[in-house]
Amino acid sequence: MLKPLVTGMFRDEAPTVWVPACNTLPMALGYRLQSNPLVGKLTTKYLLPLGTRQVGDDVVFFNFGYEEDPPMGLTLAASDEPNRNCIQLYHVTASQVDLTGKRVLEVSCGAGGGASYIMRNLGSAFYTGLDLNPASIDKCRERHKLPGLDFVQGDAENLPFPDQSFDAVINVEASHQYPQFRRFLAEVARVLRPGGHFLYTDSRRAPVVAEWEAALADAPLRKISQRHIAEEAKRGLAANTQRMQEQIGRRLPAFMNSLIRNGVGVMDWDLRRAGGFSYRVYCFAKD
Repeated sequence: MLKPLVTGMFRDEAPTVWVPACNTLPMALGYRLQSNPLVGKLTTKYLLPLGTRQVGDDVVFFNFGYEEDPPMGLTLAASDEPNRNCIQLYHVTASQVDLTGKRVLEVSCGAGGGASYIMRNLGSAFYTGLDLNPASIDKCRERHKLPGLDFVQGDAENLPFPDQSFDAVINVEASHQYPQFRRFLAEVARVLRPGGHFLYTDSRRAPVVAEWEAALADAPLRKISQRHIAEEAKRGLAANTQRMQEQIGRRLPAFMNSLIRNGVGVMDWDLRRAGGFSYRVYCFAKD
């Protein structure tokens, strides 16, 4: 059994929970770069492609995961079962509204596992996955070949689509890396049709939660619901940690594994010093 790279705990602000420190590449890089989103954006476009090309075809998700108590018990195909916890995070985010027959955009689709799951199970007619990382888009096009599903390389802050193009926009654990988060929200509103929905989940460190909340409150979108899911993320992460280490860490070059170890240690220290983080799932509508 693999040993954790670091030990430590960090606290969510409300309700109070203690969450084990993360040990995977996307989580380590994500939270460390969160303090400088411009660096995060450049890393996604120019550094992460090096790692993306090394991981195997079985790596199709990069998120904390989600599990309820008692377990959610989502019915899955046998091929999806190894990714249960990551899929459940996508499911609770995307299933907040009925996507049957809808045209859906996912911004920052990563390895495309969520796009494939939603297209196969939630009834959308067309689904576009967009990511800044060109290597991710290449992998998605190779792995996920379904009618109505396509992938586009592009910038979350300058979406390459006409106004009112989509019935729903999905964003999962990615927006903390956007240098201009408010511009991203404006772009979401621009490409949504009237009556469309923004289905969103992400986290923020305690020092920037107020800024996050202010940006969401100022967005040209109406908040329908908000839920804290730190406990569920903790359970999903606990189930995912070893699997992600085995899938990703053993395939990367030595210098990338060194970056992972250093990033995880810094992330753990930052989060504990900063007093924790807030993890939420939202549903917004465009009137």
